[in-house]
Amino acid sequence: MPNPITNRYDSHALRARLPVERVDLYRPEHAWTYSHHASITFYKGRFYAIWSNGYEHEDYPGQRVLIASAADFNRWTAPEPLVGPLPGHHSELVLTAAGFHQYEGTLIAYFGQYEYNAEATRDGIKGGRDHQDTRLWALTTADGQVWNAPLDMHAPIVPNHGPQPTKSGRLIISGNIAFPYTDDPSGLAGWRMTGIYPDDMAAAIFDDSEAFWHVQARMGWPAGLCEGSFYQTDDAVLHMLLRTTGPGYAGKLWVTESRDAGTTWSSPVETGFTDNNTKFHFGRLPDGRFYYVGCPDPEPRGARNPLILSLSEDGACFDRHFILADEEYVQTRAGLHKGGLYGYPHTMLHDGYLYTIISLRKEAVAVLRVALSGL
Repeated sequence: MPNPITNRYDSHALRARLPVERVDLYRPEHAWTYSHHASITFYKGRFYAIWSNGYEHEDYPGQRVLIASAADFNRWTAPEPLVGPLPGHHSELVLTAAGFHQYEGTLIAYFGQYEYNAEATRDGIKGGRDHQDTRLWALTTADGQVWNAPLDMHAPIVPNHGPQPTKSGRLIISGNIAFPYTDDPSGLAGWRMTGIYPDDMAAAIFDDSEAFWHVQARMGWPAGLCEGSFYQTDDAVLHMLLRTTGPGYAGKLWVTESRDAGTTWSSPVETGFTDNNTKFHFGRLPDGRFYYVGCPDPEPRGARNPLILSLSEDGACFDRHFILADEEYVQTRAGLHKGGLYGYPHTMLHDGYLYTIISLRKEAVAVLRVALSGL
């Protein structure tokens, strides 16, 4: 039975256009032309952004994590490597930016890693059972300038979004089919795996861009379920919305819910919330309304345009829609899987604004902001 969460989105209806400020953080010229998985935070008077950055193709060996910062929204530092490239057993690792967390004056930046096995690396292909050594790392800093050595989180996951607190203070990572949690407020220890995979897969479970296909095959879902983002309603229920992808994609998000603070999750079901086969981000405004930022036009599939902000009074019906961006971006250099215009948004609320960081054709990176007073 479908879940009642819906967005009542009509791609042909007139939508409001908000006054949006935009700044470009990264536009490649000839090298390092893949960028994706961006996150943004504000720490000790500065904005910080991280994202994945590859030589040319999506999630190929040698992918690193870049960082940029700004005291003034309109003036960002030149991006520089936060970590990577790093060697693996068979080739350079695939590193993926995985969000931020702050605790008692410390800024934490997360990144996931895996590498391809020897045969996959030699053939230069992705897919199949070729990922190994999937794990999560954390870097810490007390000033935003000097970063300590990476800490192993002992969690076999490449997150979709970084740790997010629930009302109880528990931190939860939104993954694909795994949603690790910890009751350590630092976010640096105590991570426990849980999710929507069967119990008999738990001992060997890992969660990255390969693993969710194994779970789909086992569970018999019509499409791959991945790239979750959750919000919590006033009844304390956690709602983890999931992207669908693959041959069974039907233009709708699915949802799994938790009524025990993320310890266990319900069997996922389809919602009435439209989607363009892409990542998205949910949150809650200071006035209590819920919001979504993503690309809800289901067609043409994979276009990922326009980028929309949708609002809901109750967390069930998202029925107000605003255009954040629909301008074209001309790609500098083609690469494998570098499709879609507005990719993988992450949002942040700060000082009366909603900030959204995005990739453009999985190549450039930009930050948008809109005043909350306009909503």
